Formats: sequence, structure tokens, C-alpha cells
Amino acid sequence: MKYNCLNPIAEIGLNIFTEQYEKVENINDADVVLVRSAAMHELEFNDDLKAIARAGAGVNNIPLDKCAEQGIVVFNTPGANANGVKELVIAGLMLASRDIVGGVNWVQTVKDDPTVAKLVEKGKAKFAGKEILGKKLGVIGLGAIGVLVANAANRLGMKVYGYDPFISVDSAWNLSRDVVHVKSRDEIYRECDYITVHTPLIEDSDPGVNTKEMINTDSISKMKDAVVILNFARDLLVNDTDIEIALQSGKVSKYVTDFPNEKTAKMNGVLAIPHLGASTEESEDNCAVMAVKQLMDYMENGNIKNSVNYPNCDAGVCATAGRIAICHRNIPNMLTQFTGAFSAVNVNITDMVNKSRGDYAYTVLDVESSDNTEVAAKLAKINGVLKVRIVK
Repeated sequence: MKYNCLNPIAEIGLNIFTEQYEKVENINDADVVLVRSAAMHELEFNDDLKAIARAGAGVNNIPLDKCAEQGIVVFNTPGANANGVKELVIAGLMLASRDIVGGVNWVQTVKDDPTVAKLVEKGKAKFAGKEILGKKLGVIGLGAIGVLVANAANRLGMKVYGYDPFISVDSAWNLSRDVVHVKSRDEIYRECDYITVHTPLIEDSDPGVNTKEMINTDSISKMKDAVVILNFARDLLVNDTDIEIALQSGKVSKYVTDFPNEKTAKMNGVLAIPHLGASTEESEDNCAVMAVKQLMDYMENGNIKNSVNYPNCDAGVCATAGRIAICHRNIPNMLTQFTGAFSAVNVNITDMVNKSRGDYAYTVLDVESSDNTEVAAKLAKINGVLKVRIVK
């Protein structure tokens, strides 16, 4: 099995590959691809490409619909960089509360003065700030990162409010019982001195679900005066024009973002960090390990975990003579046609797992035949089938 790396991937992850895997330099020769930030929208994929693993959470650089239509399963690595992002969010809280950046920059302007020590004592009052102890922090989005941020802020003595209508069981178990779980964003807007967003970018007609530009004139008007807003999730969660107006008026005292653009990078009151959330050795290692393990499980067992365009599916390790995996459209009568294809060549199906997600579905069939080339060809001809793979 051949793999290609479009970006440098941490060796600790690549070293997990066994001798069954060979690294190739040309993506057109690969069965699977590992990627970080390389843009893939303009690439053409060959028929043999089976999976793409993003060593990170965001997948904006990958054409998900195009991949789904070609039966290419796209993975990401949610949570692998969560601690790195959490630590930067906490740093952002401190930078916004205490004018550390202003103070450090000012010292550079007087560093050559022989009386610099006296100047510092006289000038430090200009950079006085506030402590976060006892302040209220609102965390919107309680996924892998949001939970860590909420728990860390709670341990630092902040009163933490959390909002997530889709919180998972795992996140709920990991969340400190001291975090106040609220039922609307408005409660966070109304109550909190600091607000940090940790949601995916979702465009939806339901305002309770939509997150695109959810920080806007309307939501800011509900917030406390001099509120601090932190965004280490997605650039488009915040309306740049509205935040600029709020900063100019003092309604928002600081906006901390890990996604500077041509507008926010020039704004007064913005602390723009150059997308450093996951830029730690540990995060890159964790993402690489997770991405490689997911690819290997998919290639060797047909299992899908953490896909962003196909449903998760766990069929375990195949204990029968053969296993076939099928990427297909989520339309009626597919399973009947699959079983009919096996029946036509007199092959018995011992187990089957079928999962769907939106317009696409995934089926794994364990069979009592070790030679399934003929039936795989029959399956590939069924209308709605996008890719058939003989796993074993």
C-alpha cells in the first residue's frame, strides 16, 4: 500500500507504518494521502486513491464533496491538538487582561537608555491591567478544546459558563461540575466578561444552529461593556466590520484572534496571533500518530473513524475469508442489490455493517470467499456505487 505526504508529517507518525506501506513522491501513485495545510481543491485524483487524512482538525483545504463523489474517505484528527490550542487560549486571556504586549514593545523603545530601570518604574502604570480571578468566562462550544479551556479557566478561579446544544457524552463526562451549563448563547453574552468561541463553522437558517458570523452587531449589543472576545476556532465566526465598530466604541475592549486577515491585522484593539493554536511539537506529533492509525485501520480493516465526508463505521477485524467495503450514495434498494450480487455468484455473507451520513453511505460485508474479484466487479456496476474495495 502506497502513501504520499503533501506536507511534512511528523516522523513519529510515519514510523507507525509497517513494511506493508511504501512512501511515494507522486500523489498519482498513492493509495492514501497525508496532508496538513496544502491546498487540494485544484488537484485531480486518480481512481486508486482511497483515503486522505488531514493531520489536524480543519479541512477547508480539501474538496470534501468531490472526494465523496469519488469514494475517497477524508479523515481529520479532532482533539489531537486540543491541549496546544487550550494553552494558547489561556495565554490569550492573559494577554487581553494585562497589557503585556504593549509593555514588552515599550521596553524595546527605551532599552538603550542608561536609565531604563528608572523609566520602567515610572512608565509601567500605562500598562496596568486586570486579573482574571473571579471574572466570568463564557465558552461557546464544548468539544475537545472547549472542555479543556473551561476546566483550565475554572482551576484558575474564573466563573465559567458553557454552551453547547450538541455536547457529546464524552465531553459532558470530562467537563468540570463547577462549569455552569447554560441553554442559550444569549445568557453567555449577557453574563460574561470574557467570551471564547470553539465551534465549527456552520451555515444554517436556524440562528440557534448557525455559527457563521455569530459574533456580530446584534450579539455584541447583548454583551457587557468592555467585554473581551477570543476566537481560536474559525475566522468566519466573527463579523470583522461589526467587531471593528465595537472596538472603536469600547463595547469590546479586546479581540484576540488566531486568524489575522487583511482587515483584523490592522485594527486597534486586536491581538492577532499567526495561527499558532496547534503549532507545538506535541500537537504535530499527536496529529500525525492519529492520522496514520486511522488510515491503517481503514486500509487493513475497512473501518472508518473521524471521517468528515463518510459515516463512521466499526466492523472490527475480519475473522472470515473475505471482506469488501463499498462507498455509495445513500439511496433506496442498495443493500438488496449488494446481497443479490453475492447471491448471483453463490457467495455467503456472514456479517454486514451499513452506515449512512447525509447523501453518502458506507457498507462493509464479511463473506466466506477469499476470491472476490468477480463480485467486486459486479458491485462496481451498480448505480449509486462510488468505490468498491476488497479489504481482505
